[in-house]
Amino acid sequence: MKRPNFFEGVVVGIIASIAASALFTTLIWFFNPANVLELIITAISLAYILYLLSRSQEKTGRIVTLTAWFLIATLSWMLSLPLTLFIFIHVALLWLVRSLYFYSSVVSSLIDMALTGLSLAVALWAGIHTSSLFLSIWCFFLIQALFVSIPTRMNKTSTTQSITPERTDAFESAHRSAEAALRKFSSIS
Repeated sequence: MKRPNFFEGVVVGIIASIAASALFTTLIWFFNPANVLELIITAISLAYILYLLSRSQEKTGRIVTLTAWFLIATLSWMLSLPLTLFIFIHVALLWLVRSLYFYSSVVSSLIDMALTGLSLAVALWAGIHTSSLFLSIWCFFLIQALFVSIPTRMNKTSTTQSITPERTDAFESAHRSAEAALRKFSSIS
């Protein structure tokens, strides 16, 4: 699978916004608005996580990830959490899945956390100022689409000049061998 691109994220955002708006407009006549919002948030969260998993090159842990998401989402429903906490939990789950499946660096994951926080803040701002569910979800996913610009790995550059190129190459070779052994070991277990 190839890594998602920005325009693909924009399309996902448009689809999620239209679907959520249509679903909200339809269900609001029959159910409590807060419950409808929780249902929409849960559905969008699941759909986006399935999208991320389908676009990830990492194949291990998908069943565990979906099971953990399902348990946390069910627990969130059962506890009748306030809507803001409910939203925060689902956004945190999105960030966690993306961090686990798209990044191999803590720095990249932290940058993604900042991007996720920004997207949540902009979505809340849009929702408060426009009272539009469509615009709120659109703003959230539009900023989320920028995650593709975050490098998957942040390499440290050596600032010391005392290390010779031969030693650096030997170290990098040993480092690659160790990473390959860890990948092989993790795929066995």
